[in-house]
Amino acid sequence: MTTWTVEFLQPQDASESGSDRALIILNQPFSEELFYRLWTSSQWHCCADGGANRLFDILAAAQRPLFLPDLIKGDLDSIRDDVKEFYLSHVYSPSLTSAFFTKYVPSSTSLSSRIRTRTRPTLMKCVAAISDKEAHEQNEYDVVLLGGLRGNASFAVTDDNVGWVLDAGEHTIHIDHSVLGPTCGLLPVGIASTVLSTTGLRWNLSNHESSFDGLMSTSNHVLPDEGSVWIKTSNPIWWTVELRSRV
Repeated sequence: MTTWTVEFLQPQDASESGSDRALIILNQPFSEELFYRLWTSSQWHCCADGGANRLFDILAAAQRPLFLPDLIKGDLDSIRDDVKEFYLSHVYSPSLTSAFFTKYVPSSTSLSSRIRTRTRPTLMKCVAAISDKEAHEQNEYDVVLLGGLRGNASFAVTDDNVGWVLDAGEHTIHIDHSVLGPTCGLLPVGIASTVLSTTGLRWNLSNHESSFDGLMSTSNHVLPDEGSVWIKTSNPIWWTVELRSRV
């Protein structure tokens, strides 16, 4: 049984929480509120290529030296020249010409040689903005599902939802209703099918086969009087749950 929480979405200081988390900022829009929440709940910060543009633009000039990433990784085809110049003068980044997210993710468990001043996270928790609107972004989503981030407690976060991979087996997801819900989904992405059983949802499943050609629970709801959701799956799935309007 694997137990999940999203305590990193609660107001807290990462140094006080005692948890080691890494934040990867992708080239997707995000609000200031979400940015500050995720940055302060993480101890190590990385921009994947054009994510550096997003970080640069969301901050005022006086703030930028206070929110420096530990690493910028990518082939730099998306980062603007002014952004590249600024961060090259501030950030130690020894692999500025390596490939994009696919090359970054497998190396995330051996970060110590790339971190300027902080120790390597002992438990990689990736919180990032991921979208599947374009082919380049769809590749990032596939990497997460097909093994790039599996085996770590890794989360994909946007202003609208948070999602992560549930490996085959049983899972208990603690639901903080001040942050999560109500809409949720269990998606059999990257697999032919899976068999699902659940409790704690408005429309529970009992040994139901789920596939893109058949049944999919894409718009379920977490119950307001339930503190957790239990899911059993025969194959890895993508679990996603809506974020309240203000996290």
